[in-house]
Amino acid sequence: MQFGLSESQKMLQDNARKFFAGECPMAEVRRLMETATGYDAALWAKLTEQGYTGIIFPEECDGVGLGLVELILLMEEAGRALLPGPFFSTVALAGAVLNEAGSPEQKQRYLAPICRGQARATLAVLEDGVSWDLAGLRMAAAHGRLTGEKLFVCDAPAADFILVAARDGVHAVEARAPGVSIHPAAGMDGTRKLASVRFHDAPAEKLSNSAGLARGLEIATVALAAELVGGMQRTLDLTVEYAKTRKQFGKPIGSFQAVQHHCADMYLETESARSAAYYAAWALAEHAPDAETAVSIAKMYSSDAARTVGNRAIQVHGGMGFTWESDVHLYYRRAKASETALGDATFHRERIARLVIDAHPALTQSA
Repeated sequence: MQFGLSESQKMLQDNARKFFAGECPMAEVRRLMETATGYDAALWAKLTEQGYTGIIFPEECDGVGLGLVELILLMEEAGRALLPGPFFSTVALAGAVLNEAGSPEQKQRYLAPICRGQARATLAVLEDGVSWDLAGLRMAAAHGRLTGEKLFVCDAPAADFILVAARDGVHAVEARAPGVSIHPAAGMDGTRKLASVRFHDAPAEKLSNSAGLARGLEIATVALAAELVGGMQRTLDLTVEYAKTRKQFGKPIGSFQAVQHHCADMYLETESARSAAYYAAWALAEHAPDAETAVSIAKMYSSDAARTVGNRAIQVHGGMGFTWESDVHLYYRRAKASETALGDATFHRERIARLVIDAHPALTQSA
């Protein structure tokens, strides 16, 4: 496949990079890390003005109506800037599921406020002892009410409503409804807050198309892979810059072959992860036969690569890489947290194996 970005896509990417550099510098990232939610109303309003909160959603919901490749480009730049707050959980996670699983009326009620910047949301999937494999979900609604607990819910403290993946479908629950309690949990990434959410006979509205959950999660997974790519790129840039200025034995450490090898390996892994994420987004948008496999390949590779890139960056930085003043460790924290979100590399390797076997059952017979 010959793949290249169009002029409008390159413009979107360039504008997003300039926007995040100007509106969300690292000083602002560090400030929001210290807040309870990581959410800033002024920054959110600016994201909305740019059309970012409605980038892939239909115009009838006040969205912009762009494609998945545009979302990936935006998420890559958000990852480069280490954007804090509930943007990923609202747009790429809950928003994507709403767009795929909601009825037209539900989209007007829940998705349109997201596009207008009036609401934030998240998706709750994990339960005690349950993985990202949706087949293991136990929680279910009874008479339009939910009871149970969801763990590691991303950005729940900042959400206005929560989509809950249950055994019988996806349910929308107001975050401040009676019977809903949100309990912040410690997480490795201070820019993305986690919480456990408990439901006790909480009122819930079931989305009309439960099958849309699977595609919504595919979109969120490739968006997360693209965000990891952006973080890898910024980590590489910081490392190369440091290697050019840090001197040992009277020479920049970047002149030493061992350091050059580290940087070259970081570049290779970053570019490979970018290619995988871009292709997965294209495959999803075009409903290609290998779209699910491509998504798992992108997440599998980016999860491993982001960790490796972070390890190499800290090694090149030496003791400085561990200091609070350095930004490298902040990107490393994001990479480690995102590595397991929506399935780690092991989860997706197993998923790829299942997809390949399902597509070619003769492989099991010959074995």
